[in-house]
Amino acid sequence: MNNLSFIKQYLKNPKTIGAIMPSSKYLAHKMIEDIDFNHSECIIEYGSGTGVFTEGLVKNKSEDTKLLLFEYNEDFCKLLKDKFGNEKNVFIINDSCENIDTYLLKYNINNVDYIISGLPFASLPQKISEKILTKTRKVLKNDGNFITFQYTLLKKDFIKRYFKYIDLKREFKNIPPAYVFNCVNCK
Repeated sequence: MNNLSFIKQYLKNPKTIGAIMPSSKYLAHKMIEDIDFNHSECIIEYGSGTGVFTEGLVKNKSEDTKLLLFEYNEDFCKLLKDKFGNEKNVFIINDSCENIDTYLLKYNINNVDYIISGLPFASLPQKISEKILTKTRKVLKNDGNFITFQYTLLKKDFIKRYFKYIDLKREFKNIPPAYVFNCVNCK
C-alpha cells in the first residue's frame, strides 16, 4: 500500500487509523527491540495496519510462537493477509481487539508474553480504550509487556492507571515523532 492509499484510509477513518502516514522503520525497530523472541509463546499486535511492526515480529519470532494480528480496517486486513497469510502460526483477525478473549479461546492460548499496539488511544473513544486496556492487563502474563506508541504524552496518566511501570523512549525519525511506552504487567 502506498502513502496515498494510506492517507485515503486515514481520511475515511481518522479515529481508528490515527495517523496520516505509516510508522517509520525506526519506530518499528524501537517498538520491538525489547522483545525476547526466543522465549515467547504468544505475541499479539493490536492495530497491525499495513504491517510495519508486523514485518519485524514475523521475521524475528520463533517458528512455534503464535502471533495474533488484530486489524479492524478491512482494507488493511486484506493487505496483511496478502503479506503474512502463509506464515506459520500467524493468525490475522479482522475484528476489534476488544474481543481478544474470544480469540485466545479459539486458538487455545493461555500465555501472552507481549502485546504490541499501534492503536491511537488519543482518538479512540474513552470507553473503548478502557475496555481494551482492562482486557490487555487481564490476558498478559505477569511481567508480560504491553508496548504501545503515542504522538504525545497526553495519555500517559491514563495508561498508567493500568500499568504502574512504564519505560518511556522517544523516536524522532517518525512523522510525527513518537513516544514508545513499554509497560510491564505486574499483577
